[in-house]
This record gives sequence, structure tokens and C-alpha cells, in this order.
Amino acid sequence: MKKIDLKDLIPEFANNLKLDYDLKRKNWFNIGGKTKAFYKADCLKELIKFLKKIQNQEKIFILGAGSNTLITDKKFNGVVIKLSNNFNNISLLNNEIIIAGSAVTDKSLSDFAMQNSLGGFEFLSCIPGTVGGGIKMNAGCFEREFKDILVSIQAIDKYGQVITIPAKQINFKYRGSSLPGDLIFLSASFKGFSKNKVLIQNEMKMLKLRKERSQPTRIKTSGSTFKNPINQSDKKVWQLIKESVPLEKSFGDASISKKHCNFFVNKGSAKFEDMKKLINFVSDSVFKKTGIKLETEIQILE
Repeated sequence: MKKIDLKDLIPEFANNLKLDYDLKRKNWFNIGGKTKAFYKADCLKELIKFLKKIQNQEKIFILGAGSNTLITDKKFNGVVIKLSNNFNNISLLNNEIIIAGSAVTDKSLSDFAMQNSLGGFEFLSCIPGTVGGGIKMNAGCFEREFKDILVSIQAIDKYGQVITIPAKQINFKYRGSSLPGDLIFLSASFKGFSKNKVLIQNEMKMLKLRKERSQPTRIKTSGSTFKNPINQSDKKVWQLIKESVPLEKSFGDASISKKHCNFFVNKGSAKFEDMKKLINFVSDSVFKKTGIKLETEIQILE
């Protein structure tokens, strides 16, 4: 098979395909270097065409809101794909089912459900990501996860084939699932239940207050760094970190949040290696103290 030269595809994909693209402003940490190529998919037809053109010859990374992603300062030798606002549609299928594109933010989905008096989506108002990312990692908070409301997903594989997968065929686990890692999620359907709009609003306000009391906001952070060690400890990961790590420890501008020690912060101009060193230091410290090997919740692109 002839090797594809990405620059030969630029005339065909106009302004949507860029080479040597800087990713630093595309993630909440505000850390990262360039990618070999960045492709913004305008619509499903164009996305299918692009995937068929590159013929599975390039590494692919799907970038959503960038809210749980740490990106290398070195050049990523692959293609970063981001879905445009045309994947941001949301609609009511019937009284209980919402269909949302994978670029829809979790908060927008929660707000849409509230406006249509559908309960079960309140927890999404506190997750700073997109539907696509939420499905990929079975995102959740306050004892609720994506799997609790998901009915089915529509996705596209790396060869450009569109598939629909019912949720009952997916084995979800804490912050993960049995879904292939190279699927690109296009949209999903979710099921709620009839609930008074005022009660929904009140619950969303209560959850927001709980979050603001315990988690840092409006700073350069990417949410929970590590997963809770399910089946290994009764303690939450923040408790293990607090008991095992000097919380004032930092590497360059990469530091541990004073408000929640499972949130790491870029205080200014932290580099990828600074944040990676902090992650490894905390993980190693917890392991030495407790014997528990922590797993990262944030995605690391390197």
C-alpha cells in the first residue's frame, strides 16, 4: 500500500486540515506542542472521506473539550481529529429519549434535559467535557455515570464504517468500557424520566455547590488526575494522596491543588515533563506508602 503524504490531502480538505498544528490552546492544562496534522471534521460525509483517504496509516487521537487531556511538548506523530459544531446537535426523540451529538457538552445535555423536564441528567451539569469523551471514559460524578443513562451510540471506525452499538452490548466499568479505543463517537441516545423542572434545577444547583466547595475552578487544571482504586481500598484516591504525599511538592509550575489534592494545576508555564514528573511522583509515593498502584484518569497524549 502506497504511503499517504498528508500534505497532498490539503487541497481536498481546504482549511480543515492543518500540518504542524499547535495544540497548547486546545486543552485545559494549556500544555503541549504540535501535532503532525490536525483535522477538523465539518460533517460525517467529510469525516468518512478523510478516514478512507488516510487508510489507517496514521495514529489518530480524538480531541474533545480537552478538559481531561495532558499533551506532550514534543511533536505528536499522528493526526488529531476534532469534530466541528455540526456534531453539536441535540434533540428530543420522544418523551424520554434525547439524541445528542458527540461534540455536545455534558452541561448542555444536562440543561436540555432540564428544559424538557427530564430527570437523570443532573450530574452531567458538573462534568466539564463532551458527550464523546464522556462515553469513552464512562465519565461520572456524585454516584452517577454515563452508563446509567445511555441507550445506544453511533460511531465510526478507523476505516470509515458507521456502526450503531446498543448500550446493553457494552461492558462498562469505572471510567472505562469494552469499546474499541479507535472508535470515533458521532452521537448517542440517552434515556431519562419525567421530573418537575424546578426539582431538576434545585438538584443541579445543589450538585454545583458541592462541586465548588470541594474542587478548584477557573484555573489551568484537567479534573481528577487519578481514578479511585476500586476493589483495592475503601479510601478515595484523594485520601491516599493526602496521607502519602507532601502536598506542597511541585515540579516547575506543576503543583497539587490546595482545594483538592487529586487535581493538579499549571500555575503558569508548566511543561509536559513537569506535570508528568508530578504525576509519577504522586503515584510512586502512594505505592510506597500503601502498595496501591494508581491509574491515571486523565488522557496522556505522547
